[in-house]
Order: sequence, then structure tokens, then C-alpha cells
Amino acid sequence: MPNRDTALDLLLLPTWLVPVEPAGVVLKEHGLGIRDGLITFIGPREQALRLQAAQVVELPGHLLCPGLINAHGHAAMTLFRGLADDLPLMTWLEQHIWPAEARWVDEAFVRDGTDLAIAEQLLGGITCFSDMYFFPRVASERVHESGMRAQITIPVLDFPIPGARDADEALHLGVELFSDLRHHPRISIAFGPHAPYTVGDENLGKIRVLIDELDAAVHMHVHETAFEVQQATEATGERPLARLARLGLLGPRFQAVHMTQISDEDLALLVESNSSVIHCPESNLKLASGFCPVERLWQAGVNVAVGTDGAASNNDLDLLGETRTAALLAKAVAGSATALDAHRALRMATLNGARALGLDAQVGSLELGKAADMVAFDLSRLAQQPIYDPVSQLIYATGRDCAQYVWVAGKPLLEQGRLTRMDSAKLTAMAAGWGERIADRSAH
Repeated sequence: MPNRDTALDLLLLPTWLVPVEPAGVVLKEHGLGIRDGLITFIGPREQALRLQAAQVVELPGHLLCPGLINAHGHAAMTLFRGLADDLPLMTWLEQHIWPAEARWVDEAFVRDGTDLAIAEQLLGGITCFSDMYFFPRVASERVHESGMRAQITIPVLDFPIPGARDADEALHLGVELFSDLRHHPRISIAFGPHAPYTVGDENLGKIRVLIDELDAAVHMHVHETAFEVQQATEATGERPLARLARLGLLGPRFQAVHMTQISDEDLALLVESNSSVIHCPESNLKLASGFCPVERLWQAGVNVAVGTDGAASNNDLDLLGETRTAALLAKAVAGSATALDAHRALRMATLNGARALGLDAQVGSLELGKAADMVAFDLSRLAQQPIYDPVSQLIYATGRDCAQYVWVAGKPLLEQGRLTRMDSAKLTAMAAGWGERIADRSAH
């Protein structure tokens, strides 16, 4: 028997273990061992049972896979869920969301909204998310407290925003936060120029200098609508992605969110620069923004991740549901039933997300030496029977409420469907209170 120094902290024994890397593999009746927050053992159940472990968790009927990674969202906007539905993007933004933000967004709003988003995501099997919203220091404090993993992006626009008088102040505060959290084990800081139509060349140039100095990532809404591309082309003769390439922003650390409009030239730029695309199908569908050609990107070798976008335009932070939508939509857009099969869809929601966020050496797959960021989904329920391919069943027949256990760096954040560090009843009451205040004010 191994001595205590080599014993496992936790041994998990699921029916199915899906490591995501190597691709397409499903291990049946295998165990996974964790020590000091890292995966240190993967092997057959009989071999696993011979190991010494401080805790053993049997997971019959469960599929264990990497934690889902929500590669784009606006966490605190969860408090605006359903505030301005069924409107075109620019009407939604300019006449409803921006005025609501000007009225309501402060540190308390971001604190409470981020807590609500973290809880919702954990309940759905998400272990890591990218957040692009105001008061990023407050959001990072909530992530730190929660035990979750996140990329917090510093919002930059050419006009004043909550928490920053101008782009220079936003960047100054962003650099401070980057420096403060440089060695944080679960939080990374990126820069988030909002979109090509809200950030001019001068501020994009400043961001370019900073990301080169800091080796930081850039997260940006790009080519979200045909109108955005058309407007830019008519005004300057240049497509937004080409402009970003000219300014030196594209590259392996560039995260292009949405990309519903992709020409042959755009595709070539994405491939040559090794930029990632973050696909938000439900937000794009709801706002009638267009369709990202996921299969075309995938076949060209572009890394495509998936995000929910904010709950104000989705209206949930359900990455498992988002991934199902992505898989179905990819088939319709490509005109092929084989486009984005279930195994690739799961990869898009895990390892591709980690790669987009620069975290693929740490998370995104169940491999020895990686952080133990994992989710166990219960596939034993009536609506999932019978099971021929558990990954197909996960993507096409499973709801996020089947997430029963979530670990981040080996720490349990969800056990038997219950949050371990957060109080669901308190969060529900808090959100309802915000809703009453916002609705009352909106009615006057």
C-alpha cells in the first residue's frame, strides 16, 4: 500500500470517463485520482481500487468530463435577464441596455450580479468563464471567493463607462489589476476593447502596446452583425477584422467573439494569425445577428470555443444547452448532418475554450498533471435511456440540471446538485430584490 505522501486526496469512480484528449475516447469503469488539486491517476477501476485515497466517491450512471468553459459572457448582466427582449441588437443596446447600465451599474450591482452568474454557471457544470464587464476588480474578488476559475477582461471603450472616466483610466486600472493578480492560480486578466465600432485606432494602439509588454490576451466582439461590417466597409473601405490585423492585434492570444460574417479574406486572417473564435449561437439567434460558420472554421484549422454571452441577450448561462444549439446550428449552416458531431461539440465547450483563453496547459481535458477541473453529469435518468454513446446523450439529451458534482482544482463546488460555498435561496432573494427595483424604476 502506498504511504500517505503518495496517497490520493480523492478518487472518483464514474461509469464513463471522457477525457476529451485524446479525441473521441470514452473510458468505461475507470477511476480518476486527484492529489493537491491535480489529476495524478487515470486507470481501470480494479487498479484504482487498490490505491489509497482519503475520499472515494462512487458515481454510478455518471459521465465525468472536463468542466465546461464559458468563453464569453457579461456576468453581472444576469441582473438584466429578460429586461429588454425581442429587440434588434442596436435598439436593444442603445435604447435599453446602455441606459439601464448608466442608471444601475455600480460596485454593488457587479458584486451581486457576478455572484448570481457564478452560482448559475456552477449549477450547470461550468468551471471556468470569461467575463467582460465593468468594475473588473469587483468581479475578480467574487471569483476569488467562489473558488471558480475565470478570465476577467478589462472593458475599454472610447467614452466614459461605469468605473472609468475614459479609456486611459480603464487601461491604467486594468494594468494594476493584471499586476496584482499575475500569480493568482485561478484568475487571469485580459484586455477587452468592446468592439471595432466603439474603440478607435488610438486606443487600440495603446492596447497593442500593453498586450505586447504584458503578454496578455485580447477579447473583443468582432463581426457580430452584417450591419457592423457593412458600416465599417462603407466608411473606411476596410473590414473590421482586416483593420485589427493591420493594427497588430490578431494572434494566438486574440479572442474574436461572434464572427457571424466571415469572408475568404477573413478566414485567411484567422488561420494565419492563429486567432480563436468564440461562438455564441443563442445570443446571435435571439438578436438575429447571423450565423457563425463553425464547421468551415473548424475544417480550416481555426480554434472555435463556445460562450453564452450575457443573460440579458440569451437569457441563460447554460453552456451545455448552448453547445447543443451550436451542434444543431452548425449542421444547418453547413448543410451537412455530420458537421460538429457530439464529441467535437464537447471539445469545443472544454479544451477549445481552454485554448482560446490560454489555459489549455492547465485545464480543458482530463490528463495527468492538469488541474482537476471536472463535472459529473448524471445520465441515469429516464429521459436519457437507453445509452449507446454517452457523449451523444450528454450533448443531445441532457439538461444542465443533470450536473451533480463540480470540482475546480480538486475542490468540490457542487455536490449532489447543491452549491457548497454559496446559498441559492439568498441569491434568489437578492436577484428578486434587484428585479423589483429595476422594474419599478423602468415603469416610471
